[in-house]
Amino acid sequence: MDTEEAATATDPSPVASPRGFYGCAIALIVLFTLIALGAYAVTEFEKGLDGDGQLEQPGPSGSVSQPLGPGMTARYEDGLWVTVGRPERHDDGTYGVTVTFKNGTDGELRLGDEEFSGTLGVEPGESGEDYTSGDGVSWLNWDEVASALAPPLPDGEERTVPVRLKPDRKGAPVTLEVAPPHPGYRETAYFQLTLG
Repeated sequence: MDTEEAATATDPSPVASPRGFYGCAIALIVLFTLIALGAYAVTEFEKGLDGDGQLEQPGPSGSVSQPLGPGMTARYEDGLWVTVGRPERHDDGTYGVTVTFKNGTDGELRLGDEEFSGTLGVEPGESGEDYTSGDGVSWLNWDEVASALAPPLPDGEERTVPVRLKPDRKGAPVTLEVAPPHPGYRETAYFQLTLG
């Protein structure tokens, strides 16, 4: 019996330490934080490889073959968002469409620089197709649009530009081409609209 008591008395059972638990929890938090930071760095590196002027968005790409529709937004990697509203019919047979530029690029945008002409364009017909007679459209306020695009757009602000169009017939397809200027390269976003 003395040996059993002696064996029981010398058998130290490990006691759970709260310090060990906290250490493991902190190590796990640090590990997951490092993984998240690594994933973010890889994503930013990938964006840097293809340039800030690339479109990045779910759904249609905004290219000639996959144009965006009315009410959709073209999102550029550098933080610029361009939204084309739905066409609204006026009593005189014209249509109004709004194009909104939201600047999140961490810098000032010069949308109407003479050096970068062609920020907005209007083409009759569907995106990527050749012009067919009967699908003509007149752009009634291009000078007003140029004036609206002329002042620099500061970071964090947005500007809505009204575009007035008159189609040759009701239901004519129209493609709005939006090519915001960029000192290097920026993709053109295509928006497919139907007037009528």
